[in-house]
Amino acid sequence: MLRFVEETGSTNADMLALAGQGAADGIWLRAGRQTGGRGRMGRAWESPDGNLYCSTLVRLQPNDPLPHTLALVAANAVHALVAPLCHGQARIKWPNDILVDGAKIAGILLERAGDAIVVGIGINVTDHPEGLDRPVTSLTAQGAANVQAHALLDRLAQLFSHWLSIWRAQGIDPIRTHWLLNAHPTGTAMRVVQPDGGAIEGAFDTLDRHGMLILRLANGQSHAIHAGDIILN
Repeated sequence: MLRFVEETGSTNADMLALAGQGAADGIWLRAGRQTGGRGRMGRAWESPDGNLYCSTLVRLQPNDPLPHTLALVAANAVHALVAPLCHGQARIKWPNDILVDGAKIAGILLERAGDAIVVGIGINVTDHPEGLDRPVTSLTAQGAANVQAHALLDRLAQLFSHWLSIWRAQGIDPIRTHWLLNAHPTGTAMRVVQPDGGAIEGAFDTLDRHGMLILRLANGQSHAIHAGDIILN
């Protein structure tokens, strides 16, 4: 089921409320505008008209893989959606971004309430913010003409359903394998700013079976990253 509202504070907040009211697995909500959109760690997410702001609901089942690995499911779906539409190369950046030639075009935010996982997705379709401390782009800037948010959501819902069914039937391994094919290459230099403010530098090694980023340090040791902001060097 796809629902649409012209304006709301946050589709994730609305979906969490719907989950509390017993909404079923698989529902999608799209907003034309968000007045209180947010990203990871409480950051504001600019939400002008024309872009895609949506959330879906996954009800956890007893044999599902680890819930946070739904971020990989979402990333695979979003990458499959935007990559064919862009002149540049689209890549997945751990843990929740899609970049095109190093510029952010989409973000993902997971939130949980009980057995409900809300997956929020924002894609820059017609507009992208200016003056940020990092490069940002949009589908229009990447040469995708006449692309509309509602049509993108129809396709995104199909792609997400496809990867979700694989996640449930086959586990994390095929999800992880596909993610790695479309992510920052092995050896990519990166700096990880952790939630406590500390920073670690190294090179991307792999993604483990729990969805954690494995960083190869200068001394050759491996370091598992559970959470943090990635700055690609």
